[in-house]
Amino acid sequence: MSIIKIHAREIFDSRGNPTIEVDLHTQKGLFRASVPSGASTGIFEALELRDDDKNYMLGKGVSKAIEHINETIAPALISKKLCVVDQEKIDHLMLSMDGTENKSKFGANAILGVSLAVCKAGAAERGVPLYRHIADLACKEEIILPVPAFNVINGGSHAGNKLAMQEFMILPIGAENFREAMRIGSEVYHNLKSVIKQKYGQDATNVGDEGGFAPNILENKEALELLKEAIAKAGYTEHVVIGVGVAASEFYRDGKYDLEFKSPDDPSKPITSEDLSSLYKSFIKDYPVVSIEDPFDQDDWESWKDFTASVDIQVVGDDLTVTNRTRIRKAIKEKSCNCLLLKVNQIGTVTESIQACRLAQSSGWGVMVSHRSGETEDTFIADLAVGLCTGQIKTGAPCRSERLAKYNQLLRIEEQLGNRAKFAGRNFRKPGTICQTDRSPAVTTLAVFMCHVRSNR
Repeated sequence: MSIIKIHAREIFDSRGNPTIEVDLHTQKGLFRASVPSGASTGIFEALELRDDDKNYMLGKGVSKAIEHINETIAPALISKKLCVVDQEKIDHLMLSMDGTENKSKFGANAILGVSLAVCKAGAAERGVPLYRHIADLACKEEIILPVPAFNVINGGSHAGNKLAMQEFMILPIGAENFREAMRIGSEVYHNLKSVIKQKYGQDATNVGDEGGFAPNILENKEALELLKEAIAKAGYTEHVVIGVGVAASEFYRDGKYDLEFKSPDDPSKPITSEDLSSLYKSFIKDYPVVSIEDPFDQDDWESWKDFTASVDIQVVGDDLTVTNRTRIRKAIKEKSCNCLLLKVNQIGTVTESIQACRLAQSSGWGVMVSHRSGETEDTFIADLAVGLCTGQIKTGAPCRSERLAKYNQLLRIEEQLGNRAKFAGRNFRKPGTICQTDRSPAVTTLAVFMCHVRSNR
């Protein structure tokens, strides 16, 4: 059905900062969505609109974005009587109303909150699970459960330690199904806690923004050693591989990389991109590292290209590509990486997120759906990873409820699918086939038609 009412409010994310929650009403009921926020953000991301009022929440209020939803976007969508199944038309209407390249008028956080709620309402209108609705919007036939990439050691902007690289992840690709992947990940996580406590003491087991441990270590290889030991102690050496999220733009200074940027009292010793590349290759040689995200600065294109050509692992673009098709096309042309990190709030609508995913997959890339460090209890990205058949999802450690909410939703989806459930496992980089057509699937087209028929009765 068409939209009856939209109301946005301010809530708080997992870091205690304001964010947006949207309630969208149709005759089917209430559909609620909330918007995440990143700490390590690429300069090419769509704009997250904040109030910049230093007298409230250190300038992080979102009242302006909420006002745009309640006073401009909501009346326009309601007056148009658009069917909630027609995701693309609704998203494009909001984009045309905003009229800016980076969504700076309304804010990507305002537009995304409505877009997510519309998608949930569209699934309910069609009477299908959210992941199936997303799959149909993306012209996907297969439904595949992703491998979870658990961020079990936090550094960079996500923790108060001295570790430069932001994420050290474990991927249980040897699991038989998603439930087993969760069990393996959790067991390794608890063994890692034991290893860290024994080596560094109880205080070292405090966790960062994404639920991973944040021991006060400086050497990145030390983090990899901890993971290697924990994986072996848990008995999963043959089942678990490692991923590293570097966020190199955070420590790029004057053409070099400062791995000691979080140690202001120590003399800085920046290194070249060639030296950094050699360090990554030593990771790959000495540890089961199969994925490295944002190994270089978001504009250090040559270093990306040279590194990707010299390794056979997954090289993930996050700050480089920011879920933006223009940046993705450039990266494809220059062969800068081979995997897209898909973050819905980097681009601002469900439609653009789906288009970015399809562009990446049609070019032979992998896709990893990702949360943000400032999260909410919303589980949308769990259904997104399944519906888009990405084969991998990154949404934190098996710790903190805003992280577990997504993993628990994936457990529910697997249970619902029963013997039809497929798990990406060792095929996480290319888990399934893709549809090459750009036409909307017939089932969605029919649903839009029936919605309009009912609305005009």
